[in-house]
Amino acid sequence: QVQVVESGGGSVQAGGSLRLSCAASVYSYTRLSMGWFRQVPGKEREWVAGIDSFGHTNYADSVKGRFTISKDNAKSTLYLQMSSLKPEDTAMYYCAAEVRRLSPSTWSNSAEYKHWGQGTQVTVSS
Repeated sequence: QVQVVESGGGSVQAGGSLRLSCAASVYSYTRLSMGWFRQVPGKEREWVAGIDSFGHTNYADSVKGRFTISKDNAKSTLYLQMSSLKPEDTAMYYCAAEVRRLSPSTWSNSAEYKHWGQGTQVTVSS
């Protein structure tokens, strides 16, 4: 049973920083794709960033240069470092994992990921 658990959300003022963590029981798989998505009520889930087994990363244009995705294989943990936060970054953030190597062109497709966490809320006030 694959488990994915996010933590680290909270409230911060615009311009501040937060680091989200995602503990996942999938790191024993050699082919692994992981990502962060976010969702606000009434809107579709939006891809934020992705990373593969080789450490290749990519970001949505809205967060590029402000957010950094990384992983610590020894700790089986995925991170999302968020800086220069804006009110429009307010959302529920979800960690997603798939135990196969996804084509980078599909990283932003939430349907490609089988395993999801319960989400962690990030609120940015102006």
